[in-house]
Amino acid sequence: MKQISLVLLILALAGCYTVPETGRTAFILPVVDEVSEGAAAFADLKTKGKVSADAAENERVRRVGARIAQAVGGDLAGAKWEFVVFAEPKTVNAFALPGGKVGVYSGLLRVAETDSELAIVMGHEIGHVTARHGAQRVTEGLLAAVGGVILDAGSKNKSSHDTLLVGYGMAVGGSLLAFSRAHESEADYIGIRYAARAGYDPRAAITFWQKMDQEGKGSSVPAFLSTHPSHDKRTADLQKWMPEAVPLYEKARLRYQ
Repeated sequence: MKQISLVLLILALAGCYTVPETGRTAFILPVVDEVSEGAAAFADLKTKGKVSADAAENERVRRVGARIAQAVGGDLAGAKWEFVVFAEPKTVNAFALPGGKVGVYSGLLRVAETDSELAIVMGHEIGHVTARHGAQRVTEGLLAAVGGVILDAGSKNKSSHDTLLVGYGMAVGGSLLAFSRAHESEADYIGIRYAARAGYDPRAAITFWQKMDQEGKGSSVPAFLSTHPSHDKRTADLQKWMPEAVPLYEKARLRYQ
């Protein structure tokens, strides 16, 4: 009964969140101040990391970021946007944190040769934030932990108890990985829409992820155990979404000519 009461309390605290651009309803527990945590993490990264002094790199990222931020608009209300380049030429990556904090590693700028490709990446990372994927992952983890506690308390037979826990762990692990792949696909969709509305060609997503696929050659992790969609699936999805995204770009680019 105590375990059931705990679950009911957790569910009572949860709320529903509608993801911008997709309309998907997400189940989220209000357990973390995402904006404060994001700002604190970003400040820590700037202190411990090597912020780029390259004027051209910083101007490029801030210019593209400003247009993406304008396209995001009310999807991230109250954002205090900040765009920082970290001088790590071997790191091909970028990230965004709640509150509008965006970091781009200089290694990514080598692969994202055009502003449209850079906009795709930044839109993707910001899409994770506006969809509140981090908060959803925390919620999933907490609910999985509660389920494990209930199962542990409810099983009295040692043999069946151990078997059930192993099965439960495998099931939860698989579902969390699948959930992460779903988040990556959703961020792809949201990201190309942000880039398109900022006047950047969404078709650059296909060329960029082709380059990233080449960068990642040699990985032995199979697609079903990866936290990212397979290259073929990602490409197919992007091509499927282009009839929606390209008209947004065609309309928006006139403002930036």
